[in-house]
Amino acid sequence: MAQSLSPSQPTSPQPGAEELAWHHVSAQVVIQQLGVDPDQGLSKKESHARLDRYGPNEIKGKKGKHPIILFLLQFNQPLLYILLVAGLIKALLGSWTNAGVIWGVTVINAIIGFVQESKAESAIAALAAAVETEAMVRRDGQTKQVSSRDLVPGDIVLLNSGDKVPADLRLLRGRTLQINESALTGESVAVEKQPDLETLPADTSLADRHNMAYAGSFVTFGQGEGIVVATGLNTETGRISKLMEAGGSLVTPLTRKFDRFSKTLLYAILSVAAVTFAVGLGWGNSPLEMFEAAVALAVSAIPEGLPAVVTITLAIGVSRMASRNAIVRKLPAVETLGSATVICSDKTGTLTENQMTVQTLYAGGHHYDITGVGYAPHGELRDGEDNPVPSEALPLPLAQCLQAGMLCNDSELEHKDHDWSVVGDPTEGALLVAARKAGFDRQELNASYPRIDSIPFESEFQYMATLHQQDGPGQWLLMKGSVEAIVACCNAVLMGDGTAQPINRDHLVLQAERMASRGLRVLAFAGKAFHGHHFDHDDLKAEMVFLGLQGMIDPPRSEAIRAVEACQTAGIEVKMITGDHKVTAAAIADRMGLSPTEEVIAYTGKELATFDATELTNAVQNGSVFARVAPEQKLRLVEALQSKGHIVAMTGDGVNDAPALKQADIGIAMGKAGTEVAKEAADMILTDDNFASIKAAVEEGRNVFRNLMKAIAFILPVNGGESMTILLSVLIGRGDVLPILSLQVLWLNMVNSIAMTVPLAFEPKSFNLMNRPPRTPNQPLLSKPLLHRIALISVFNWILIFGMFEWVRRNGVDLGWIPADLSGDEANQQLLALARTMAIQALVAGRIIYLLSMTQFWASVSARLQGMKVPLGDASAIGYGILVAVVLQICFSQVGVMNFLFRTAPLNLEHWLICMGVSLPMIVVALIANRLNPQN
Repeated sequence: MAQSLSPSQPTSPQPGAEELAWHHVSAQVVIQQLGVDPDQGLSKKESHARLDRYGPNEIKGKKGKHPIILFLLQFNQPLLYILLVAGLIKALLGSWTNAGVIWGVTVINAIIGFVQESKAESAIAALAAAVETEAMVRRDGQTKQVSSRDLVPGDIVLLNSGDKVPADLRLLRGRTLQINESALTGESVAVEKQPDLETLPADTSLADRHNMAYAGSFVTFGQGEGIVVATGLNTETGRISKLMEAGGSLVTPLTRKFDRFSKTLLYAILSVAAVTFAVGLGWGNSPLEMFEAAVALAVSAIPEGLPAVVTITLAIGVSRMASRNAIVRKLPAVETLGSATVICSDKTGTLTENQMTVQTLYAGGHHYDITGVGYAPHGELRDGEDNPVPSEALPLPLAQCLQAGMLCNDSELEHKDHDWSVVGDPTEGALLVAARKAGFDRQELNASYPRIDSIPFESEFQYMATLHQQDGPGQWLLMKGSVEAIVACCNAVLMGDGTAQPINRDHLVLQAERMASRGLRVLAFAGKAFHGHHFDHDDLKAEMVFLGLQGMIDPPRSEAIRAVEACQTAGIEVKMITGDHKVTAAAIADRMGLSPTEEVIAYTGKELATFDATELTNAVQNGSVFARVAPEQKLRLVEALQSKGHIVAMTGDGVNDAPALKQADIGIAMGKAGTEVAKEAADMILTDDNFASIKAAVEEGRNVFRNLMKAIAFILPVNGGESMTILLSVLIGRGDVLPILSLQVLWLNMVNSIAMTVPLAFEPKSFNLMNRPPRTPNQPLLSKPLLHRIALISVFNWILIFGMFEWVRRNGVDLGWIPADLSGDEANQQLLALARTMAIQALVAGRIIYLLSMTQFWASVSARLQGMKVPLGDASAIGYGILVAVVLQICFSQVGVMNFLFRTAPLNLEHWLICMGVSLPMIVVALIANRLNPQN
C-alpha cells in the first residue's frame, strides 16, 4: 500500500490503481491515505505542492519523430525503391520528363503516407480532449471552479447532473447518482453509483465498481462528491493511452505481401540486368550498347504502372464502401477487411438495435409476448398460444401492469424526422412503447390519472413510486422496480377476474428468474388504492398488490442476423466482445447464431484474468462471447487471435476499445455512438453503427483484392514478355538490335497498362464472392496458380513480340513495306521501326483479348452457358478502357510526333490486320490460363 501523502513527502509516482485498489478499501482509509479533510478540502498551498509533485491532470503522448524524418521514412519501401531506380534510369537516359513523372508518383505516395501517419498520432490527442473539462472542487473550505488540469490527488470534487468526471474519484457521498461509463466499459445503460459501499472485492471489474467514478465519464442524474485518487496517465483513461502507445501499428496483409513481392522483384531485376550486361560484353558488344540493353531490361521488368493501379483500385473500393455506410480512413484497410478471418464485434448498437424493447410480460398468472422491436410503437400483444390480444379486451392485470409502466415513468417518447427516440432512460422508454402497442395513449392516461406526488428511483430502495388522482374515491399509488424490492412490499396478486389473491413470492421470483435466464432485464410493478395527497417510503412497505412483470432486452438487428450468417458462410468467425453482462450477451449471441455449437460458450473478464497464455488462446478459439472485459483484456484477445494466424477485424465505440482497435488488423469504429478516441484509433468508421455494413464492407474488400489480383495478373505478363524478349536477344548475341526499346517499354508499362488495367478496378462483384472461405493469411501475393498464369501469358507475349519483330525484320523488304528509294542505314532504321511497332501493336491486340477473358462479364456468360442464373455484370468500364487503349495505340503509330518520340512507324491496313491475326491464339491461351488460375 502506498504511503500517506504529506506536503513534505518527496516526489514519487502518484498512488494509482496499480498500487492500490481504491474500490477495495473503505472511504476512511482513502481519506487517511490521501491526507485530506473532506469538509475543508486541500489548502491552496498544498494543492500547488501536489501539482508540482504529480504534474498536470492531462494525457500526453510520447514525443513523435520530427516531421522531416517522418516524411523521409515514407520512401523506405521496396516498391518505392523500384520507382526511384526507374526514375534514375530515365534521368541517366536524358528522359527528364519521364523521370519527373516517376519521381512525382513516389513523392505523392510519400505525402499520402506522411499525412496518414500524422493522423494516427492524433488518437492520443483525442484522448486528452476527452478528459479536459472544468471541475467544481472544495479547497480551503470553499467551493471553487478550476480547470481539470489543476486537479491533484486528494482534491474533493463535487459532481452534478451533466458534468464530465474530471479524474478518477473514490465516491464519498451521493444521492441518486448515475454515471454513463459506456466509453470505458461498453455498457450503454448509466450505472447507479453507491458511495456507501465501503469495500468491493479487489478483482471487481471496472463496470461493477459502484463506489468509483472514472475520468471521461458523464453524470446523467443526481449529485455526488468524491476524492481524487488518480490523475493524468494514472487514471483508467491514462492507462488506455499507455496501451495505445505500447501497441505498434501492424502493417496490413496487403502491405506485408507487397513488401515481400517488391523486395523479391527488386533483387531479381538487379540480378538479371547485371547478367544481361555481362553476357552482352562477352559477345563483344560495347559497354554503352549493353548499358542500354540492361536499362531496357530493368525498365521492362519494373511494373511502373502497378502502384498507380493499386492506389486507384483501393480508392474505388473506398468509394464503394462509403456508399454502403463504411468510411475508410486508410487505403490498405479496404483489402484487409476482405482478408478477415475473425470479426470481433461490440454488442450494443452494432449487433443490436440499441433500443430497449419489452418482449414478454407476466400478469394475472399468464404470459404474454409483444411483437416489434425498437422504439417505434408498432407491434401487438399475443397470448401464450400466439393469439392476438385485442386492446379493447385486455385482461385487467395486463392492462394495469402496462398502465403502471406508462404512468410511473419520467421519460418521453419522441417522433422526429420519421424516427422514434426516447428522451430519458431507455428502460422507461421501452415501457412507454409497450403500453402504446397495447393501445394506451400517454396524454390521455396522464389526463385520467394526473400525478400528484412521486418518489424518484434511488439505488438504496431499488424502486420508483408515483401517486395519481383518479375519478373514483381516493388515489392510485403505483411503484416499479427490482423484483425483490417490489415483491417484498406486496401481500396480494391481481388476478384475471379482478380479485386479489394471496401472494406466492417464490413463484413470482421464479418467473422473473426464467425471464432473466433469457437475457431479459425484468421490472416488477405494483399498485394499491391510497387516501391522501402525499406519501413516503413507509406507505409502500405493505399492502401493495402485485400487478405483473415486464421483461425487456436490446434485441438483435434482423439485418445483423443475416449478415452474421453471410459471414459464417464466407468462413468468417464472428465473436462478441462486450461490456454487458454474460447472461444477456450469451442470450443475444444465441439468437444471432454466433456459436457453431448448440450451446454458446461465454467467458467473463474475471475468468479471462485467471488464464495463462495457452488457456487464453484456447478460450478465444472456442468462445463466442466475452463479457465484462477490461481494455487490456480486449487487447489480449486480439493478440491471441493474431498469434493463431487470424486476420482480425475489431469493432468498438468507446475509449476502452481504442487499444484493441489499434492492435487489430483493421479497427472499425462506430460513427454515431463512437467516441473521437475510437474513431482516431480505427481504420474504418461505420456511419450507421450496423454490423450489416461490416458484412457489406467485407464483400467490397474481397472484391477489391480480387480486382487487384486481376490487375497483377494482367500487368506482370507484359513485363515478363518484354524482359524475356530483351534477355533472349542478348543471350543469342543480338544485344545491339533489341526488339523493343526502353522508351517503348515505358509507354507500354505506364500509358497502355494503366489505360487497360484501371477498368479492372471497376469490375462488379462475383456472384459467388461470399460463398468462398477467406484467403489463407500467410498465402503469398503471387500464389503458384497465379505464377503459372503469369508464366504462360508471359511466354505467349514473348512469342508475339519476338516473333513479330523477327518476321517483319526478315521479310519486310521482300513484302514491299520499305520504300524502294531507301537504302543502307536509313532503310534498316525504317525496317526496325516498323518491326518494333508491329510487335507492340500485336502485343496490345493480344492484351485486349486477355483483358476480356478476365472480366466478370466473361465469367457470367460462361456460367449462363452452363445453365446458371447469374447477373451478367456491368462491362462498360472495360469497354471504355479498351476504347481508350485503341485510340492511344493508333496515335502511338500513326501520329508523326509519336513516331519521332518513340521511334515508331505508321501502319497501313495490311499491317493492322496481320497484328490482329497473330494475336488470335491468345483466345486459347487465355482459356488455359483461366483453368490454371480462375479470376472470378
